[in-house]
Amino acid sequence: MSIAVQKQKLYINGEWREGKSYTELKSPYSRETIAEIPAASEEEVDEAIAAAYAARQTMAAMPAHERAAILERVGEQLKARQEEAARLIALEAAKPITTAKGEVARTIQTYKFAAEEAKRIHGETLPLDAAPGGEHRIALTVREPIGVIGAITPFNFPMNLVAHKLGPAIASGNTVVLKPASQTPLSAYFIAELFEKAGLPKGALNVVTGSGRTVGDKIVTDPRISMITFTGSPEVGIAIRNKAGLKRVTLELGSNSAVIVDEQVDLDRIIPRCVFGAFTFQGQVCISLQRIYVHENRYDEFVEKFVAAAKQLKTGDPLDPTTDVSALITPNDVDRALSWIEEAKQGGANVVLGGERDGNILLPTVIVDAEPTMKVSCQEVFAPIVLINRVRSIDEAIELVNDSRYGLQAGIYTDNVHTAWKAAKQLHVGGVLINDIPTFRVDHMPYGGVKESGFGREGIRYAIEEMTELKLIIFNEN
Repeated sequence: MSIAVQKQKLYINGEWREGKSYTELKSPYSRETIAEIPAASEEEVDEAIAAAYAARQTMAAMPAHERAAILERVGEQLKARQEEAARLIALEAAKPITTAKGEVARTIQTYKFAAEEAKRIHGETLPLDAAPGGEHRIALTVREPIGVIGAITPFNFPMNLVAHKLGPAIASGNTVVLKPASQTPLSAYFIAELFEKAGLPKGALNVVTGSGRTVGDKIVTDPRISMITFTGSPEVGIAIRNKAGLKRVTLELGSNSAVIVDEQVDLDRIIPRCVFGAFTFQGQVCISLQRIYVHENRYDEFVEKFVAAAKQLKTGDPLDPTTDVSALITPNDVDRALSWIEEAKQGGANVVLGGERDGNILLPTVIVDAEPTMKVSCQEVFAPIVLINRVRSIDEAIELVNDSRYGLQAGIYTDNVHTAWKAAKQLHVGGVLINDIPTFRVDHMPYGGVKESGFGREGIRYAIEEMTELKLIIFNEN
């Protein structure tokens, strides 16, 4: 997997600038250097924020149809260059190329949704004479852009999660300072190029790469930034909230998502879906299927069929279209995952598949009989590891799913509508999937969690609500 090493530039105020210092970006799969990435200084971040702050009035005054047209052009350009975009994701994230193509397709959809929602930002009228003293008055509400958005994105969906920040921000007339994940900046610079060609005003989008301590802290604490939208770990999310002061903050954090399997379910129908949920992109998905609770009457059959299906997965080069599972994002993540597997084994759990590494690839791993207190169960593994546990009843399964610091999404497979409704009501998560895995997401649905999975919602229309201020206007007829 040999490629020419390119030196990237910061994107500030509509200009591509050489950085003052650079770091090497390595392929997670081969550990080969694939690019040189600028490490922005605090001064350069300050310039990016100043540019966004100066451009905020231009964006706020831009008509909705113009904002929509820019977003439409970004989507069209991305569609024309989707093969190139998918290859970038595969190179910098080791996302299997077939999965990377799926991410690009979703990203195109996300910008299309943003273009549509740009034309649908509206308020309401209120008859104030519903209250004594409100006679001869009528009120209306409008939504106005909040100003400068500080966007901090993770490595696992380097193009689509950037779109979930930029799309609603631009649609609603805001400006953005974007800090992409250190391992996946190429996708963000690629998208910045598309916005530039689409006619976005200078300063409306700025992309600065570098350390969280320098770039991230400056974005979070600078008073010119009105909102932080962050996707990443709970630990970093909590720190951001503590530093952000009165800024509005949306946090999309971690999970250890679970699915419940009732006893009447057709296992042959759901096994492929569960295997996909557990191992797509090496389990490095916020809603990856990490815990499976199966009714005791079907448990042995489920484990046997699940393991047989998981054995068919192919590991290897992310650029090979037949690869299902490739390298974890860093070698340290492989070491961490292996230490958690070893802890589980020492605690009495059984590894019935995988549990080993092949270079920087962690082989798909299935663990049974794991206690809820083990790290592989109660923390977010972010690796191709799934637990399958036996339960005696749906009530027990719901209790185990809820026994978590996280609450992003959860699923249940059942043929009983009463059981489905019970799960929908009792599962303490942001989204409940009936007869599907928790790994399902489309880009216009409200997406977010409870507990340490964060707060606020993404999905373009819902993110626009987070990124705008509601203003009340009252007319007195007298």
